[in-house]
Amino acid sequence: MSQAVTGPFEPTWESLKTYEVPEWYLDAKFGIFIHWGLYAVPAFGNEWYPRNMYLKDRPEFEHHVKTWGPQSEFGYKDFIPMFKAEKYDPAAWAALFKRSGAKYVMPVAEHHDGFPMYDSALTEWCAAKMGPKRDLIGDLADAVRAEGLVFSASSHRAEHWWFMNGGRAFDSDVNDPRYADFYGPATVIPNSEGPHSDGAWHSQDWRPRPDAKFLEDWLARTCEIVDKYRPQVLWFDWWIEQAALEPYMQRFAAYYYNRGVEWGLGVAINYKYDPFPTDAAVFDIERGQATERLPYFWQTDTSISKNSWGYVAEQDYKTAKDIIGDLADIVSKNGCLLLNIGPRPDGTIPEPEIAILEEIGAWLAVNGEAIYGTRPWTIYGEGPTQVVGGAFHDTARTGFTAQDIRFTTKGDALYALALGHPEHGRIEINSLAEGSAHYPGALATVELLGAPGAAAWSRTPAGLTVTLPAGLTPAPAYALKITPAA
Repeated sequence: MSQAVTGPFEPTWESLKTYEVPEWYLDAKFGIFIHWGLYAVPAFGNEWYPRNMYLKDRPEFEHHVKTWGPQSEFGYKDFIPMFKAEKYDPAAWAALFKRSGAKYVMPVAEHHDGFPMYDSALTEWCAAKMGPKRDLIGDLADAVRAEGLVFSASSHRAEHWWFMNGGRAFDSDVNDPRYADFYGPATVIPNSEGPHSDGAWHSQDWRPRPDAKFLEDWLARTCEIVDKYRPQVLWFDWWIEQAALEPYMQRFAAYYYNRGVEWGLGVAINYKYDPFPTDAAVFDIERGQATERLPYFWQTDTSISKNSWGYVAEQDYKTAKDIIGDLADIVSKNGCLLLNIGPRPDGTIPEPEIAILEEIGAWLAVNGEAIYGTRPWTIYGEGPTQVVGGAFHDTARTGFTAQDIRFTTKGDALYALALGHPEHGRIEINSLAEGSAHYPGALATVELLGAPGAAAWSRTPAGLTVTLPAGLTPAPAYALKITPAA
């Protein structure tokens, strides 16, 4: 971290609250998240395998002993030589992401497991020096930018303070001093069994607190990612809300924002829960959505799979239709969608994930005008389907229907997105009824994106009714472009 970097931002909330979200991010609406790491090798459970394989009451523990042997003889470190990334083709990845319609790409630079996927000068335990012996992040950054997409990254390093602490409770390689630099402090935290447990897990001041050595290392590693790869979004998991991290988070944010000014690039920080004021960074809801339009720009991060972020042998995939519905809902509420995929350890992306991304891209190729560069309308939408607000609710409802309408705007145009195929070939929108307080003026044209010519429509005090062309192939959602009369 260079002390020579100066700029308009100081490491105080007062200064950081002058931050403004860059226009490219407000316009992008859709990005790709990538959870890829050593945890893809066992391909069991989820990306928390490195923690759960050391917790005796977890299925991963039993699976690990049965499959790989006791943790004293085969620990998490022993997956490193098996993580070869021998088929990794970052140019092919970037081309797929371009076809998917994504505008920014965010690989995990370092997950909770403490294995950086980049070339770190601060540890020998990284992908550039072990396993694939390749700067996986750097190669992807180059490929993504070559496709005209924005490169971003995430850091989950803060959680490494305690992540491997299950291995302290029995004879495991976590206790071997030869591997201390990899397994980290593995600090035992009382009453912190897991994210759905009681006790310390929900506290913003875990004890023992991270010490200065760990915190300075966290800051140095995070700034290293910034300096080497110039990500335009830096995403953090929830543990940065810890009281001990607050001054370090302020130092990092000032450093990063000043670097963005120096580079002439708009940058952003993603945070969950409340470690930042809402006007100092971009709020992120994990696996969840907002129930109403939020007054500030925000993001949903969620996975293409319901059960894991990283690659596992048995995935429960969402459908492209559901993801497109979520995208429209999120954008209508002033947000954007960051959709995660989980590549295999050889560097290939699972075929079902490729197919889903291609389907999303095909829909956006036709309807992207109603998504990209838009801003929210006076109301976000209408319809019967209720979205459960907050994190971890993205599968808590059935899919959207054609009666669920979401609105976006761009210039004089209003876009209405019907989130399903209407049974009788007609889209009905109550909010656009004749005399509606939301749209009191007259309409000039109503177009169905992707269909030539004007659509057949009528407007009465009951609502706007649009008849879809006969023989139209059913789509995951339909976007109407509505222009006002002069």
